[in-house]
Amino acid sequence: MEEQPDGLIRNLDARSLRGLAHPLRMQLLDTLRFDGPATASQLAAKLGESSGSTSYHLRQLAAHGFIQDAPEHGKGRERWWQAANQGLRFDESLLNHSSPEVRGAAEMYLQEVALTQARDLSSWLGERTNWPEEWNRTWDMSSATLRLTPALAGELIEKMHALLDEYRDRITDEDEGDSARVRVHTHAFPLTTE
Repeated sequence: MEEQPDGLIRNLDARSLRGLAHPLRMQLLDTLRFDGPATASQLAAKLGESSGSTSYHLRQLAAHGFIQDAPEHGKGRERWWQAANQGLRFDESLLNHSSPEVRGAAEMYLQEVALTQARDLSSWLGERTNWPEEWNRTWDMSSATLRLTPALAGELIEKMHALLDEYRDRITDEDEGDSARVRVHTHAFPLTTE
């Protein structure tokens, strides 16, 4: 996937990965990215955590540059946080890093991403009847099994990402009322066969 302009996508490195690779930190960052600025208390209530725990993990995310103050939202002593970037890019070389700690953080990060994607889909399935009929006719949960070489798999992944990029920022002011954030998950991996 190509680098997005203006720092919208952050590349994870060994140092930043260690600061992010914790389930609650990843949930906090996702919540700030998708739901907008919030305080530690608001995030604690939303995620079912203590405000002390969310405050600690928010400070860790800030120390690693994943989040920043949102001063335009603060009133008095309230500290509001916002995501510093819109997305993250994982570097597969982190899985082969010389440090066992980094390799472990990379594995934990990928497992948490997979769990989050499964939760997203499960939440949609549980809530889909609350959505208008148009949305219930346009969702997708499909899979395909293809025989590919690594080169062909890489080509397919690039084309899927390019197609998704074509749909970014296509909503006009006229469409705004009918639009919703749509989560698209792509997975491409080889299957073990007996």
